Amino acid sequence: MEKPINSTTLARTKSDQLVETLAAAFKSPTQSDQTPGTSDSGGTLSRKSSRRLMMAASPGRSSGGSKNTHIRKSRSAQMKLDLEEVSSGAALSRASSASLGLSFSFTGFTVPTDEIADSKPFSDDDIPDDIEAGTCKPKFQTEPTLPIYLKFTDVTYKVIIKGMTTSEERDILNGISGAVNPGEVLALMGPSGSGKTTLLNLIGGRLIQSTVGGTITYNDQPYSKFLKSRIGFVTQDDVLFPHLTVKETLTYAARLRLPKALTKQQKEKRAIDVIYELGLERCQDTMIGGSFVRGVSGGERKRVCIGNEIIINPSLLFLDEPTSGLDSTTALRTVQTLQHIAEAGKTVITTIHQPSSRLFHKFDKLILLGKGSLLYFGKASEAMVYFSSIGCSPLISMNPAEFLLDLANGNINDISVPSELEDKVEMGNSETETRNGKPPPAVVHEYLVEAYESRVADNETKKLMTPLPLDEELKLKVSSSKRQWGASWWQQYCILFCRGIKERRHDYFSWLRITQVLSTAIILGLLWWQSDSKSTRGRQDQAGLLFFIAVFWGFFPVFTAIFTFPQERAMLSKERAADMYRLSAYFLARTTSDLPLDLILPVLFLLVVYFMAGLRLSASPFFLSMLTVFLCIVAAQGLGLAIGATLMDLKRATTLASVTVMTFMLAGGYFVKKVPVFISWIRYMSFNYHTYKLLLKVQYQDIMPPVNGIKTDSGLWEVGALVAMIFGYRLLAYLSLRRMQLHCGA
Repeated sequence: MEKPINSTTLARTKSDQLVETLAAAFKSPTQSDQTPGTSDSGGTLSRKSSRRLMMAASPGRSSGGSKNTHIRKSRSAQMKLDLEEVSSGAALSRASSASLGLSFSFTGFTVPTDEIADSKPFSDDDIPDDIEAGTCKPKFQTEPTLPIYLKFTDVTYKVIIKGMTTSEERDILNGISGAVNPGEVLALMGPSGSGKTTLLNLIGGRLIQSTVGGTITYNDQPYSKFLKSRIGFVTQDDVLFPHLTVKETLTYAARLRLPKALTKQQKEKRAIDVIYELGLERCQDTMIGGSFVRGVSGGERKRVCIGNEIIINPSLLFLDEPTSGLDSTTALRTVQTLQHIAEAGKTVITTIHQPSSRLFHKFDKLILLGKGSLLYFGKASEAMVYFSSIGCSPLISMNPAEFLLDLANGNINDISVPSELEDKVEMGNSETETRNGKPPPAVVHEYLVEAYESRVADNETKKLMTPLPLDEELKLKVSSSKRQWGASWWQQYCILFCRGIKERRHDYFSWLRITQVLSTAIILGLLWWQSDSKSTRGRQDQAGLLFFIAVFWGFFPVFTAIFTFPQERAMLSKERAADMYRLSAYFLARTTSDLPLDLILPVLFLLVVYFMAGLRLSASPFFLSMLTVFLCIVAAQGLGLAIGATLMDLKRATTLASVTVMTFMLAGGYFVKKVPVFISWIRYMSFNYHTYKLLLKVQYQDIMPPVNGIKTDSGLWEVGALVAMIFGYRLLAYLSLRRMQLHCGA
């Protein structure tokens, strides 16, 4: 039994249902009462209602939602309403069915205008949210922010390429000028290698070197450390911790970066607000993921990176290719997000690589680069007009972005050749011509640069030289050299300590590592099963076991700690460039957060080995042995941190560490009893030697003859040497990090 068709429900899934609906509408009387959606004559629909109706009639549009699912549209049935005829009471409706090949027409019916005005089945709010791209219209924070007007004039940048015998200077940027104001989105376009990222790093304060020329001003003031807390910078690579969830990532960023005046609860609330603003609520409890860890999608990962920066309500937001690797829909939503951010009074600058036509029209201003030179700066909507004025127009329908990138590459296939270029080719030698008669890319590039400099550059330079009508207070705020930390030193340490434990607990307690340690312990316990400590022969065997324990827990932590700073260099550079924390707080938190995790596996190891091998069954020797192993681990870990921080290259660090650990093992006192005087100093630098002596003392302190040729004394010298190594190696690692030249200039 069919359901009665009501005036607010119109179902169109099949052709016969459409015919019945139209017939019912034809028989229904015309309503004469005026509604808010009608004019004084009673026959004119409101613009809003008309727009909704036309959206309903246009192919490819559909609406969703629990309230407005009463109108559905199938490809087999389409309806088009003539609004003028509907309003006059003599509307003609046509419905065509591709499946039946029939055409039905009805006359003399009127759609009640109040129903069209009151029901809003076709609203942008009813479009279902894209799970990948999040909500359609995020409402970004509108609290006041410091407006910053960015100008850069005649910016140049060179790099020095050192060869075997000579060095060569190469120009990366040649006299780039431009400006962007609050509320605008500036796009930097150009082919690969044109200098987009270099320019973004320069104007974002991430590249401060002597080879940089030109002027870059923020509210007519030069760059200062204060701007670090007002700038958000989203790098091209998504630098995030893979084992933290989306919520944890943004919460830690909020607690570190937001002002001290806010409480912990207010900072955490800001993180939640950003999650909902960016449409990340569905994945807020999902791990970020990485190469070997499954996590969020690429679009969600990119929005987490954007959220990390907008959480501080920045005045300037820089993004390096935020749409790379995303599908067209997700890329469009990402750029729409940038639009909403700019509308809140922020200045947005982004590099973009091959955008779609829809993306291109979202930008306010455009800079087109080619081989480090400026080919165009101005409104994005006027770019095609400018290039047409110099004789370069597409010969076929083409995406504006593709047209501009072809020009920047010197490729003018399917593009009209300017008469000046044709004259140059005709006057030049035949060598300058290509096979199809088009001028070569170098000639096209030279023509575009000359055209911009002769027609546009002077006017733009005059605009840039005009001082901004800003209050002195705004200029003074920007020029302040005082850094603004979001948390005190102790708070930074506590936050980084907790973050470090959460991030690395998955690595430390992986089944692979636990299996490695326990299997080694079981093998040792079986080989030295209930060994005899009363005879000289038995003590020599046990001495071999104790030496292996000293070597194993010296070797293992070194090669674990080597990877610490080289692997986190990108994250450290990014966060230090944003002044998220002090280097001392990071270093201390990073080294101490490893200690609880590093000391759990040795306890399991000793519990297995100690009792299986039949070592001294007393509480004091057991805990002293454990304390000795702990000292060895922390000292060895310091050596690994120092090597990794000094070299910052895993291949070289691993090579140096293997040679150092092997040397310390050979000088550990087990293989060589009598070492030549001129090289005997090496054994005193070996933590294996001091650990081995301490373990012998703990086990055989009451036995007078030396065990395996090593005399044991009070043990204070060995403990002091290990403690000195613990602090000495870590001090070396910290100084190496301090001297490390981060590309951000922090």
